[in-house]
Amino acid sequence: MGAEVQAASGEAKQGGGRDVLVIGASSLGTVFEWYDFYLYGSLAPIITSHFFSGVNETTGFILALLAFAAGFAIRPLGAVIFGRLGDLWGRKNTFLITMLLMGLSTFVVGLLPSYAQIGVAAPIALVVMRLVQGLALGGEYGGAATYVAEHAPAGKRGFYTSWIQTTATIGLFLSLAVILATRTHLGEDAFKAWAWRIPFLVSLLLLGVSLWIRLKLHESPTFQRMIAEGKGTKKPLAEAFGQWANLKIVLLALVGLTMGQAVVWYTGQFYALFFLEKVLKLDGAQANLLVAAGLLIGTPFFVIFGWLSDRIGRKWIILAGCLLAAATYFPIFKALTVAANPMLAQAEAAAPVTVSTDPATCAFQFDLIGKAKFNSPCDVAKAALAKAGAPYRVIDAGAGAPTTVQVGRVTLSGFDPAGATGKAFAAARKAWEGELADQLKVAGYPAKADAKRVDQPKVVGLLALLVIYVTMVYGPIAAMLVELFPTRIRYTAMSLPYHIGNGWFGGFLPTTAFAIVAATGDIYSGLWYPVIIAAVTAVVGGLFLKDTRNRPIED
Repeated sequence: MGAEVQAASGEAKQGGGRDVLVIGASSLGTVFEWYDFYLYGSLAPIITSHFFSGVNETTGFILALLAFAAGFAIRPLGAVIFGRLGDLWGRKNTFLITMLLMGLSTFVVGLLPSYAQIGVAAPIALVVMRLVQGLALGGEYGGAATYVAEHAPAGKRGFYTSWIQTTATIGLFLSLAVILATRTHLGEDAFKAWAWRIPFLVSLLLLGVSLWIRLKLHESPTFQRMIAEGKGTKKPLAEAFGQWANLKIVLLALVGLTMGQAVVWYTGQFYALFFLEKVLKLDGAQANLLVAAGLLIGTPFFVIFGWLSDRIGRKWIILAGCLLAAATYFPIFKALTVAANPMLAQAEAAAPVTVSTDPATCAFQFDLIGKAKFNSPCDVAKAALAKAGAPYRVIDAGAGAPTTVQVGRVTLSGFDPAGATGKAFAAARKAWEGELADQLKVAGYPAKADAKRVDQPKVVGLLALLVIYVTMVYGPIAAMLVELFPTRIRYTAMSLPYHIGNGWFGGFLPTTAFAIVAATGDIYSGLWYPVIIAAVTAVVGGLFLKDTRNRPIED
């Protein structure tokens, strides 16, 4: 009897050690992949200056965000390609390939020449590398989530897979830590000039560590059992998306789960950073540090909500996160403005800025090739206000009405070149922009946020709250997606809705939100994008999806 107990104890310890290796190896490898992917998002303003310097500032930043989003746009294709391979070849071999592609493409980004060196070939090469990254990431997540879930004992799938959910945030945190260390050690000038490449080059070391760890893993026991019993499929794509019973679940998973989860995630982690740095004009290093602190506080909740989903269900935790985000994003981001740039908040309240004009004279100031000229009085006013970081409203003054800019109680006539051309036109525009800048300064609008006046505890608290929303929607979702689909098509079927949601709806969020802000002048208007999508997911998921926590996955 004693020998049996000892043997059982030894087997339990061995199983516990195996589970730790499975979770640790899958999670750590995915951390490094997310590190690679997030470097670009964190360094978008600097990358703009090196790869998109041939266009105006607003267009350049939007193009940089589009290049960032390109990696997300291709993720569904990666999900289809590698999902199929994962259901045919196995989980382990597939995510070894995706990791290799991700690491090498990120390393190459650190070596690319700039726009000043090779012209338009520079942004093209950058986008190609982003596409390779996105393709690899499209196959990575589904493999890691499926692999861990198929190792997890019944009743613990939410807890086990929640560790993978921490990897995106830990990867972002790691990328911010490397960026901050490089910035601090070499200085801001060197970092902006050339040292921004170092975090990308470091990824080669991380790639080596990740591959070494993952080579120690064995194939998923659920997948091995399915193959041994001859229950696999030779056509995972046709079965997953060609049969209505499965396709219907794929669509519900997209609209009722991943679409809302994605916008909450990217608002809380990416758009918050863009908002601090690009809209509120915080110093890049300080913004990175504040976001990193918020992530550090919020990250443990991934595991907490994953564990909780094993006890009370996954669906309502995810949908509650969507509802809370939709209901509170506007007040949270307004509170961020007050805490991070109080001078801007005070100036906006005391001396609001309005542009009265004929809307027909206003263009959407985005030019893909950098050749368009935005010289109408409306365009000049909006560009100057955006550059100054001053929020504004556009008022329809009627057809043919002249453009005026009102700063508090002071009204300025719109830019009027009086027929000047060439250098005279440029001088007249510069003089008008200087007059507007002087008036904004008198009204209290700061050119940059004052680092000493940032209420850091409040900013970190608000950022941590945004991250907690992320943990609610993201912590339980891997387990729920795995449980929605049978083993033979699981990798393929769960990967596509996840990556359409996160690649398209989430990945394009920073670009879309910033473009809305640039077009309207309202620094909060971009939030309508995540608010509406999160609300739609809460309604659809609440009405049409059933909870899955007690559903068996060994089929």
